[in-house]
Amino acid sequence: MSNKKKRLVLLDAHAIIHRAYHALPDFATSSGEPTGALYGLSTMLIKLIGDLQPDYIVACFDLPGPTHRHEAYDTYKSGRVKTDDNLKLQLERAKELFNAWSIPIYSHPGFEADDILGTIVDDLRKDKGTEIIIASGDMDTLQLVRGDDVQVFTLKRGINDTIIYDEKKVEERFGFSPALLPDYKGLRGDPSDNIIGVKGIGEKTATLLITTFGNLESIYKALKKKDDTYKKSGITERQRNLLLENEEEALFSKTLATIRTDAPINFVIPDNWQENLDLEKITDLYNALEFRTMVEKVKHLLSKNGQSINEESGKSEGKEKPDSDAIDETSLRVKELCLALWVLDSNITNPKIEDVFRFTKAKNLSDAEKVIYKELASRGGKEVFEDIERPLLPVVEKMNDAGVAIDKKFLEKLGKDYHKELSSLERKIWKEAGEEFNINSPKALGEIVFKKLGLEGKGQKRTPGGALSTRELELKKLEDKHPIISHILEYRELAKLLSTYIDAIPPQLDTNSRLHSTFQQSGTTTGRISSTNPNLQNIPIRTKLGRAIRHAFIAEEGKGLLALDYSQIELRIAAILSQDEKLLEIFKNGEDIHAGVAARVFGVDQSKVDVGMRSKAKTINFGILYGMGVNALKANLGTTRKEAQEFYNNYFNTFTGLAKYLDEVKASASKLGYTETMFGRRRYFSGFNSPLPYVRAQAERMAINAPMQGTQADIIKIAMKRIDEYIVGNNLDPRVKLVLQVHDELVYEMEKDLVDKCTEVFKEIMESAMPKSKSLGVPIIADHKSGDNWGELK
Repeated sequence: MSNKKKRLVLLDAHAIIHRAYHALPDFATSSGEPTGALYGLSTMLIKLIGDLQPDYIVACFDLPGPTHRHEAYDTYKSGRVKTDDNLKLQLERAKELFNAWSIPIYSHPGFEADDILGTIVDDLRKDKGTEIIIASGDMDTLQLVRGDDVQVFTLKRGINDTIIYDEKKVEERFGFSPALLPDYKGLRGDPSDNIIGVKGIGEKTATLLITTFGNLESIYKALKKKDDTYKKSGITERQRNLLLENEEEALFSKTLATIRTDAPINFVIPDNWQENLDLEKITDLYNALEFRTMVEKVKHLLSKNGQSINEESGKSEGKEKPDSDAIDETSLRVKELCLALWVLDSNITNPKIEDVFRFTKAKNLSDAEKVIYKELASRGGKEVFEDIERPLLPVVEKMNDAGVAIDKKFLEKLGKDYHKELSSLERKIWKEAGEEFNINSPKALGEIVFKKLGLEGKGQKRTPGGALSTRELELKKLEDKHPIISHILEYRELAKLLSTYIDAIPPQLDTNSRLHSTFQQSGTTTGRISSTNPNLQNIPIRTKLGRAIRHAFIAEEGKGLLALDYSQIELRIAAILSQDEKLLEIFKNGEDIHAGVAARVFGVDQSKVDVGMRSKAKTINFGILYGMGVNALKANLGTTRKEAQEFYNNYFNTFTGLAKYLDEVKASASKLGYTETMFGRRRYFSGFNSPLPYVRAQAERMAINAPMQGTQADIIKIAMKRIDEYIVGNNLDPRVKLVLQVHDELVYEMEKDLVDKCTEVFKEIMESAMPKSKSLGVPIIADHKSGDNWGELK
């Protein structure tokens, strides 16, 4: 037998999940189930196994309800914020996760996870063949460290920055041994757990006392002596009196801080964690949580550990699995199959062949095709796939291959100017702050804005950790309170433009200075095309700084750019879908939509509509497309809630057909679980069944928008396909190339002598993409511009 020790990793599950919850964004599944903490836990688990190579893994949990510490001290942990509902859900779901990994769980009523850890460590004290590593996000567990036999693997920041403490490292950090940490807390207390300690005794004095005298009992023995030994160690008479007056509190605080080792559990060292691992169970759970890349990470981990992933252990042993690695994902057959899956369920964006097999539970491509195409027919998605999506595949591929020409010299000059301006803004911010600090650090920025300058607006939101948020929306609430805020907002905009576009684009250009962003046909849940590496659909156009970047997108020598975009397409679609008589009237008459709405809501002649009225109408016109409520309308209008409510009521009392339609969409989506576009594209929502109110509200808002935005996506995709048919049919390929698609806009590069002819034809195609039989007389209008670069089209 080998003399090498076996390694047991004990997971302080509660502490790890809490840390992951606050370190990561609020991820959620398409059904609205919160998953951020579970994603962090899974990431941590894979990292931990990869780094520590454990033989055994055990998870220790807190249980709901009071512990023995609460019985002894009513206000124990009373200062802690109540656990969020979505964190509670994830704490319970985490037990399923450990079960899938075949990791046993230990807990007991009345005892915290720390006590379970302490009990296991104590049980194995005489086991010289096993070393223990406690994985935790809580520094309390450091008191359990013992030489190299018991160590603590803990998180410094986030979920990836970790450190291992053995006894030497604990002594380096605190100046004394791990066993004295409860004594340290007995003196200085622990605000996070509401342990009082001795008021007036801080870290420095507590450390001095312990390094001089040892444990709490020895400290008090020394303080009670009639000689002045304590003075020689640097303790003042005032401090001595404080300590003597609060001896009972100190000893009680030490008791609260001491991890128990007598929890009534029957601990047994488990089997090696890999022996009973059920990869199928892990895969099923991560699929349900929509962690699409996590399964591959698990497989990679297992292969590194020498386990065959084609012959899974446990219940999955012997099951036939489709060998997706052997399938050519670049083949047209596979691309179409993946696209068809997305049409079936757009929540599965950019699906891979693994997603197809997962959805169909098929063993081969032919069986998967039968399931997918049968489902398409039964769900009414066959026409969307056959008439819109399948014919568009080669069009999108041609756009990706063509790329768009970039003026490198222009970007280089813009970069120099913007970096210079960024440095200037940095100096202005430091001057206003009265010191230099890292502007990109939310923590450092918060210290300056909220603590040093004392700025705080009404309704200022906080981070999950309790700190005031420095997000853009929150800082904008403070713009009128101090000049530093406008500088910070401008600095952030510049920094983002530089990092995302100006500095990032040049290294991505090909030898012909063309940028090949990846336009993804199935990249969104709404039906719209998305763009990545870089995302060209997010270049800001509302600010001068953002618009300037478009000047770098050019036509090659001897060619020009032609851009066509739909005018107010989603509002026109809203009028058609809702069949609201007044909205239909505005568009049929060719009125300005915002002025027309303002005239009807405010009850004035259109000639009397002023800039303020039109602006309010524009705000709510676009807001209703995204389910805007009264609070959001109030914020966007910058008015009182009463005024916003009155305007909101007047709007829907005027456009009663639209109000009725929106209510019907919400009711139908809640009942059926999906919405449909004018062309039959479905989007599924399971958030209506969520136990969390904010998730249900979010599902309602998305359901309102889905038919309108989805119909817009259908229309522009139909136009793209028909324009491409014209280009190919008239032998204009490659003299005319589609180079960009940005929401409602198509940009083509072409030889200059073709611009006028293509403008006329392309405009007509775009405007006829929606059949007149469906438009109810509402004209679909495409505006057009042309020129040498995207920023100066006329």
